[in-house]
Order: sequence, then structure tokens, then C-alpha cells
Amino acid sequence: MVKNINNNNITAEDEQILANGHAQTNGNGVVHHHEEAVAPAPAPAADGWRQVLWNSWDAFADVAWFIICCIGYILQDLYYIAFGYPEKELNTDIALITGGGNGLGRLLAERLGKMGTKVIIWDINKKGIAETVEIVEEAGGYCKGYVVDISKKEEVYKAADIIREEVGDITMLINNAGVVSGLHLLDTPDHLIERSFNVNVMAHFWTTKAFLPKMIENDRGHIATIASLAGHVGISKLVDYCASKFAAVGFDEALRLELEVLGHTNIRTTCICPFFIQATGMFDDVNARWVPTLNPNDVADRVISAIRKNEKLAVIPGFLKILLSFKWTFPWGCVGGLLKRLVPDASPHGLPSSIAAPVPLSSNNAKSAAHIAALDAELSSVTLPAKPPSMLIQRTPSLGERVL
Repeated sequence: MVKNINNNNITAEDEQILANGHAQTNGNGVVHHHEEAVAPAPAPAADGWRQVLWNSWDAFADVAWFIICCIGYILQDLYYIAFGYPEKELNTDIALITGGGNGLGRLLAERLGKMGTKVIIWDINKKGIAETVEIVEEAGGYCKGYVVDISKKEEVYKAADIIREEVGDITMLINNAGVVSGLHLLDTPDHLIERSFNVNVMAHFWTTKAFLPKMIENDRGHIATIASLAGHVGISKLVDYCASKFAAVGFDEALRLELEVLGHTNIRTTCICPFFIQATGMFDDVNARWVPTLNPNDVADRVISAIRKNEKLAVIPGFLKILLSFKWTFPWGCVGGLLKRLVPDASPHGLPSSIAAPVPLSSNNAKSAAHIAALDAELSSVTLPAKPPSMLIQRTPSLGERVL
């Protein structure tokens, strides 16, 4: 850029430029100067190297501390394995068990009642609730029951308020209720899939949200999730069940981590993952090989033990933990072959697919009524296994599901 100016009319800006030696003047008074952008001074290289070294040291220290902590936890666990885990007393707890009207829930209520725990049970079976309450009270325990459909969050929140007023704050929550349809995916009606998720995992959110705030406020609590080994591996005829139990396992792990991050370390969580259990109304007729189905009393004892020891994960039987590690090690052909042989048929006496067809329950017209009547007639004609049915089995024509 060039400016033509007279010597007598040099501005202060030009004088400054001349003073800095960035302009040249010819004999005719023409000043030639160049406008140059002033670049910021580069940061000293030493500062950049210091930051890199500091970040590297910080990462190294973090990894080193993590390894030290891991070694400490491993040594602690080995000590507990050798000399026994410390067990907490449960006689001052107030426990809520969902699905306590029969099966595993009833057995847990009976054991907790004998230990002095105040037991509250929720179930949709009013008769089952009365039987469980009677059993616990005859053994000298405290037990109250409420008819609650845990798949409906409104009922959960309302019942939670009633319990707080009538009994007190829940300190032990056992999410035990579960359902299974036992059909191939394409034979499973939509309402059964939704029911599986609503009961087997969504209800965990509602019960936890209902009782966790008071646990945090009192700095005391335990949340146990009765999941399944089917929450770690897939099984044919249990697609919806396995998916919901996978979600339940993830729910427990994520909740535990979140509580630790938030500093609520006195609120513990335990995830129970048993193999198929006998005589609970869910897998009484399962065809399983190599691994025997479990006695419900043994499972109930193991659940109570895991809660008392604050175990994070209890796989029943324990040796299946080793088999679970194979899942991530061997090719799918090996894993799939093992699972197909381990459980050839999860529901050999499940309802026929024609019976499991979706029913428009919300419709009140004559066609729907005829459809339901035909469904009831077909259910009545189904030939059941020769062995007498368990008292704990509930089969609902409108749902076609087995309830725990």
C-alpha cells in the first residue's frame, strides 16, 4: 500500500511509522510503507513439554493406583475365601419382597421372618399372600402382604407410601417377581413380551425409585435383584425372558456403580443369577442336561447368605462362573453348541403356539368375546403332563404365562 503525502502534512501515524523505520521517503515527499500483521509470540516449547510430561505422569499414577487397589481387593477376597466373609445381621431390617405370594419369594419371606426381619410382600395373588403371611407368622415372624401389580408404576408408588405410613422405611428391597412365556419368539404374542419386560425389569425401576431416596437419606439399604443365568446367556424359547433378565443384570451393575460414584457406599446391591429352579411354577418341566435343576430351598438359603455377606454377584451353582468365562473366550460355534446341549428345551410342555395367539383384550364386541371363549375352550382341552401340577403354578388363559 502506498501513500502520497506532502512533507508538511505528515500525520502522527506516519511519523510513528517513520520513527519505527518501516517507511521510506523519496525526494518528492512520497512515503512508501508496508502494513505488516503482527503475529502472536509462539508459546515457549518448554511449557508444552511440561504439560505433556505432567499428563503422562498423571496417567501413569492413576494406572499404578488402580493396580494397587486391584491387588488389595484380590488379597481381601482371598482372605475372605479362606476364613469366611463377614455377615451382617438382618433383625433390624424391614424387607420388601415382590412376588412373595409363592415360590422363591415365599421361601425368602419365611427365612427372613425367622431371623427377626419385618417382612412385607407384594403379589397379584391375594390367596398366595394370605398363605405366605400365615406361614411367616406361624414361625414367629412379622409379615404383612399387599396386592400390588408391580408392572404399574402408579400402584407401586401408592403402595410404597402406604408401607411408609403403616410399617416404616424399607431397608431391604428384593426384586423377586418374574414371569416367563416359554414360547418361540414368533409364537409369542406381543402382550406377553411386554408383560415379560414390565415385570422382569421395568418394575425394578419403579420399586427402586420408590424406596431408594429414603435409603440414601438414612444412609442404609440393600437392593437385591433376582435375575437368572439366562441374564448372561441366550436360550431358545426364552428370547423375551433372556432379554429382560439381561436388562435386570445390567440394571443391578449400573445402579451399583452409580451409587459408588455418588458416594452412597452404605447402600449395597446384590444380583442373584441361578440356573433353573424346581417347583417355583416357572421351569418345573424344563429339559436340562449336565447341570441339575436347583432345589428352591437351597437357592433361598444362598440368596440370604449373599445378602448377609454383601456379595455383588451370586451365580448358582457357583461353578457356572467358570463356564460363563468361556463365553467370551471360545468361538460362537463352541458356545452355541454347549448351550443347545445344556438346555435342549426350556419349555417342553409350553402352551401350543395356536393358543398363544394375540387376543384383543381391550375390545368388547361380540367377535372378541367369541375369540376369548374359543381360547378358553382350547385351553381346557390341552393335555397336561402326567405328573400332578405344582400348587405354585399359575396359568392365566388371558396371558398364557407362568408366574413366579
